[in-house]
Amino acid sequence: MMKKVRALGLSSGGLDSILAALVLRRQGIEVSWVAFETPFFDAENARKAALAHGIPFRVVDITGVYLPMLKAPAAGYGKAMNPCKDCHALMFHEAGRIMEAEGFDFLFSGEVSGQRPMSQTRSALRYVEKRAGYEGRILRPLSARNLPPTQVEEEGRVDRSQLLDFQGRGRKPQLALARELGVRDFPAPAGGCLLTDVTFGKRLKDLMTHDPEAKPTDYHLLKNGRHFRLSPEVKLVVGRTQADNAALAVHFDARLHTRIQTLNFPGPLAFLCGPAGQQERRLAAGLVAGYTRAADSVSVTLVLDGCGGEEKVDVLPVRSPEIREKMV
Repeated sequence: MMKKVRALGLSSGGLDSILAALVLRRQGIEVSWVAFETPFFDAENARKAALAHGIPFRVVDITGVYLPMLKAPAAGYGKAMNPCKDCHALMFHEAGRIMEAEGFDFLFSGEVSGQRPMSQTRSALRYVEKRAGYEGRILRPLSARNLPPTQVEEEGRVDRSQLLDFQGRGRKPQLALARELGVRDFPAPAGGCLLTDVTFGKRLKDLMTHDPEAKPTDYHLLKNGRHFRLSPEVKLVVGRTQADNAALAVHFDARLHTRIQTLNFPGPLAFLCGPAGQQERRLAAGLVAGYTRAADSVSVTLVLDGCGGEEKVDVLPVRSPEIREKMV
């Protein structure tokens, strides 16, 4: 009996990922997915897609290897802090390790040639393949007939005639194929990676500049709240909403952060990140008090705990325009 062909795909959970897997599965190939997580993107859409289509699925956190790449991507950044080509190469490299360990025949993704100007040109796809270390073993089923044949096509393990020739940024071919394959539920394209967001990119650059040894939890904090750079070593993060406060609370680390909470007025949760001295602690308390409804002349009581010890302070709200200029 012929050995069943097995393929491991990178999944974002988007329509292209789904279609790529189903195109392979309809020619009898056994498909599985891996989705990667970092502080900048998660696997929630991929998890939903895997359940909806019965595709075996795993999630791997690659933060430990991702952050060093992010600090100095060989191919540089896009318009924000997005190292798309090196990001894709790293993910294929990590997926390749799984492929080799578990006996998959090749890797695949839902990438479409020409769909994205930085990361999905023919030269970019080639760059990713070479840098990942798996030349000839990465298949893009939706654009395969517009690209050179891969090793698995040449060996006959994949029928190239059943692959597709999608090209460019238009979505009509994908939507038509989705109807043909019965795919009805999928997320809107793009928007899944925070590194493409310019505002987030400014926060990220500020963190990497002032704290090159920042921990993963500090990268998670970039996703929520208002951020103030109080000094080169110290930053203040102030929640905007109840949901913000809850998200920040998950990442509190008493070894790294000073938590600030109001007592006599409802107010936001805030964290001081870094070795804050007494001057920065009082300034931070005043800034947090400024987001309560206390009048400018009314003292607000706050408690600070965590890194630097615990104390109660009474301060007047700080709402000066000059302080707002410290916002990242």
